[in-house]
Amino acid sequence: MANSLRGEVVKLYKNLLYLGREYPKGADYFRSRLKAAFLKNKDETDPEKIKQLIARGEFVMKELEALYFLRKYRAMKQRYYSDNKP
Repeated sequence: MANSLRGEVVKLYKNLLYLGREYPKGADYFRSRLKAAFLKNKDETDPEKIKQLIARGEFVMKELEALYFLRKYRAMKQRYYSDNKP
């Protein structure tokens, strides 16, 4: 059963690695933290625990996307709207 989840884990890792390219502290920082997190759980064999870890990884992915959208929103707002009120 754990072998069938391997593809999901690899896909999650690749997606997180892709999102980490724009991480505020740098891609190298993100990559090292991501690798450490995945290596910490590499010996997990319980399918339910693996599914929980995948769900947590997907949550982190959504949080990263929200962080990037917020950063883009702030940049656009700063460019096109002035904060100077008469």
